[in-house]
Parts: sequence; C-alpha cells; structure tokens
Amino acid sequence: MIKDMTQDEISLQIIKTLKENKKTDFISILEELQPYDVAKIYVDLPEKHKIRFLLFLNFDVLADLMEELEKEEQLEVLNKLGIEKSSKVLDLMDNDDLALLLDELSPEKKDYFLSGMKSEESKAVTDIMNYPPETAGRIMTNRFVWIRNYYTVREAVDKLKLFAEFAEAINYLYVVDEGRRLVGVVSYRDLLLAAPNEVIHNIMYERVISVTVTTDQELVARMTERYDFLAIPVVDENNILVGIVTVDDVIDVVIKEANEDIEKLSATGKSIDFETKTLVAAARRLPWLILLLFIGLISGQIISGFEDTLKQVVAIAFFMPMIAGMTGNTGTQSLAVVVRGLISYDIDKGVIVRLITRELGVGITIGITCALLISIIAYIWQGSFILGIVVGCSLFFTLIIGTLAGTIIPLILYRLKIDPAVASGPLITTINDIFSLLTYFGIATLFLNYLL
Repeated sequence: MIKDMTQDEISLQIIKTLKENKKTDFISILEELQPYDVAKIYVDLPEKHKIRFLLFLNFDVLADLMEELEKEEQLEVLNKLGIEKSSKVLDLMDNDDLALLLDELSPEKKDYFLSGMKSEESKAVTDIMNYPPETAGRIMTNRFVWIRNYYTVREAVDKLKLFAEFAEAINYLYVVDEGRRLVGVVSYRDLLLAAPNEVIHNIMYERVISVTVTTDQELVARMTERYDFLAIPVVDENNILVGIVTVDDVIDVVIKEANEDIEKLSATGKSIDFETKTLVAAARRLPWLILLLFIGLISGQIISGFEDTLKQVVAIAFFMPMIAGMTGNTGTQSLAVVVRGLISYDIDKGVIVRLITRELGVGITIGITCALLISIIAYIWQGSFILGIVVGCSLFFTLIIGTLAGTIIPLILYRLKIDPAVASGPLITTINDIFSLLTYFGIATLFLNYLL
C-alpha cells in the first residue's frame, strides 16, 4: 500500500515498475494518486523513463495529466505521443484548458493539433478561442448536462448518469427550451430530495443567475463568490446556453488576477518568477524604477532648498528617513485596501465617500498615536521640546497625507477606466516622500528660531 509512502518513495516505486516493465503494478500505484501528484512524478522523472511512463497511461489519465502540466511540459508530452495518440488525448481534455494551450501556439502548430481531433471537439475549442481574452467565453467549458422542463426527475437522473463521465461538473442541471435558451436550473440536491415522478418544471429555479460570453472573468469570479456557486452558466446575446464556468476555473482566475495585481503593485510590470532569467527580470523592473529615480530627484531638490535649515539644526536630519518611510508605508497600506476593495465591491459615489471618510479617520488616529510617541522620543533623545513638537506635527500631517494619497489615487484611476493596480507601491511611496519632506522642512523652518 502506498498510503504510508512519502512522495519520494512513491517516485522510486514508480521508477522500479518502469525499469521492470510491470505495467499492472504501475497502474495500481497511479490509481491511488491525484492527477496533480501524477504530474509531479512525471516532471521529476529522469528523461529516459518518461516515454514508458506515458505509454503505460490510458487516454483518460493522460488527459488529466496534461491539465496539470505547464505549457512547455504539455507540448513535450504531445510531441512524445505523436499525432495519433495526442489527438485522442486532446479530445478528452477540458476544452477551456485546451484552448488556453493552443491559443499560445503558432497558427501552423495550432492547425496541426486541431486537424487530428474529432470535428465536434475541434469546433468547440475553436469557438472558445474566438471569444475575447479574459472573458467568460474564454474560460468556460461546453461539457455540461442540460435537460428539458417536461422531464421527470427519473429521466433527469438517467441523463445525468449517462453523461456523468462527459460532464466537467454535475452539481447543477440546466433547463433549456426547444431553442436551447436557458430557462431554469435544478441542483443535484433537488433531484435527490424530489419524488422520481416529479416534473422538473415544478422543482426548478426559473430566476437563473448567468453571465454572457463577453462578461469579464473578474466579474464572473466575483459573482461565483457572491452566490457561492460551484458553476455558473454562460449564455450568448440570445440567452442560448453555450457553456459553464466551474469553480476550479474561477480559482485560477483569482490567482492569476492576484498575481497581476501584485506585479503592478511592486512595479515589476510583467510576470517574474523563479525561472525568469536575470537580464529579463532586470529589464522588466527597470522602466518603473528609472521613472521613480527621476521623480525621486525632486526629493533631493527639496532637501537642497532647505539647506540653511539643516545647517542650523542638524538634528532635523535624524528624523528624515522615519518621516518619509512612515508616510510611504501608510500610503501603501491604503493602496492595498482600496485595490482589494475595488475587486470585491460594486463601487458607487456613496461607497467612495464612505471609504475616503473612513481612511481619513484612520489617518488621523494613526497620526495622533505616532505623533505623540515620536514627540516623546525626540524630546528624550535630543533634549528639545520644540524639536519634539516639530517632528510630531510633521508626522501627524504626513501620515494623513500618505493615507489619503494611497486611497484617492487608485480611485481616480478607477474612474478613468485605468487598472488601479498600476498605482504601484513604489510610485505612491515616491510621491509621499515628496509631500512628507515638504511638510517636514516647512514646519521645521517655521519653528527655526525656536529650535535655535
């Protein structure tokens, strides 16, 4: 039994069965594993064992394996299998996953794989690829079970059993009319609780929550979370049911969008992961950083403008990094809150007013707390009550400025139909540096005679 084995031990056992050509033992081991684990074992296998590994798998397991691999590894498997076997595997893959793979290939390679598939599967995948990127149409699958409203529960269950292997999800059965327009939905739970002779029309929900093929994938994810759906139907402009988006695809969307937002917040612009080459990673970060470098020169100009103040009261310089750093930190915190909120909530004028008011209150509360603390520290450290007042007042105002900047800038971008995540953390920090230094040195100059 492999239930007590570690992943490494299972891999060694798999290699042993491959070396000894024991296909039966090989299959019995894989039957206990999830597709992700099978894919992990395949990727980590020595190259010399990969061909036999693939040949030992049936087409259903190969299709599951493909859906767990990265694009480069998928292409590797298809090339190892050859056109005849790879076509059968592609026929069994979820059409949305297959569309994602083929969409990134050259037209010649795409046609090569599509030509070997069944005509109905090839057409379904091609239809999906024709929808705009990042829409419901691009992430949906056409593998779902539909029924008519005059079916009995028994007839619906019989059809569900018949297509259980075909369907990607069987949590819901969608009710369509003679024109395949979506008119209702019934859950598997409803079928279990209803009498076998009950007519579907009497137990179905007629108010169906659906999305169109052009609905943005982020909105699909938001609706799935809002209604706790395991799948959501997709219709065209005529309300004809063309597919469903399942929760596993929604999770992929959420992770992808979160990664994109993190990239923008960190000003990397494009995806950078552990495999990205040094020069490529540097090239993707440099444009933003060069821009911020020139903006940062403004901070230096501000400091030079207050050179006399610094010369007369050197202690002011001790608190410059703290003032600038704290302002940038609060701005980045507010930015993260707003970007996350824009994804989760419907934004209107009332929500914006409440958000700005709330963040203003947060800024004042944080400002008072930190200002009092740093005033006491400055007085004890430098022995100057006035210096404590200057540093404390400066921190109070700059924290409010930082919080409001981190809140208002992404809201303005959102109103301008620009992705608010492009208001990156470094950009907010740099802008806040400028305002914090102006505020700090301005207040210090006003109190200069008292500081002397």
